[in-house]
Amino acid sequence: MSVIYFLICISVIVAGVFLYLFIRSVKAGQFDDSYTPSIRMLFDDELRDQQTLKSNKEDNNKKVIKKENQI
Repeated sequence: MSVIYFLICISVIVAGVFLYLFIRSVKAGQFDDSYTPSIRMLFDDELRDQQTLKSNKEDNNKKVIKKENQI
């Protein structure tokens, strides 16, 4: 039974260390993404064009299916 208490104490200590390291890295800016927003504007038009093409293809496919059903 004493082994369980020992393991619980060790796991709480390890979890506390990981929490401390995580908070420290967040405060230091480790997870800040300064690169992606600057290049997102470069590819925004391409993404819109791809979505437009995809929706146009889907609309054309629906029209073809409707015509086939009418015949």
